[in-house]
Amino acid sequence: MCAPISELEQEELLEKLEIFKIKGRDKHGRKILRIIAKFFPARLISIEVLKKYLEERVFPKLGKRKFAVLYVHTGVQRSENLPGISGLRSIYDAIPANVKENLEAFYFIHPGLQARLFLATVGRFLFNAGLYGKLKYISRVDFLWENMRRNEVEIPEFVFDHDEDLEYRPMMDYGLESDHARVYGGAPTMDSPVTTYSMRCIS
Repeated sequence: MCAPISELEQEELLEKLEIFKIKGRDKHGRKILRIIAKFFPARLISIEVLKKYLEERVFPKLGKRKFAVLYVHTGVQRSENLPGISGLRSIYDAIPANVKENLEAFYFIHPGLQARLFLATVGRFLFNAGLYGKLKYISRVDFLWENMRRNEVEIPEFVFDHDEDLEYRPMMDYGLESDHARVYGGAPTMDSPVTTYSMRCIS
């Protein structure tokens, strides 16, 4: 069990890990909010702190214009990186109406079978039909460039590593084969800098 840290330390950790980063635009000219789920230390960050962080440091930067979310699910472990069903619902309910309306596309990289089933069942009850209709599954990074400009977004190297694994072990897409053979590194902590994960900006 991780020792609790203060709200200020939690906010600083969220900022340091760059879990949420607004940078670049997609091919429709919309701002991109990139979310690296593997970086999120769910055991250290409370839902209330996360909601406050989004409200104060992320949503204002989106402004009043249309935007797209690039959600990277690669390497996510449910117990380490996800806030749970009730947490997800609480976060979604706290998103301002104008932000929900301005979200035009939600690109979901490497969803896997479990994530697809969750969103197709529980997700329909957690989120409204409007959001669900904006969801676009991206099974390979190469397919992302149909919607994103290559030099506009940074993708962690471990995402490309996972792509390579899928080429040789395609059954991983369907949850029929584990990806444990590839070691991506543990979840970031207060003492582990973001540079633990190298980034690649495609040009």
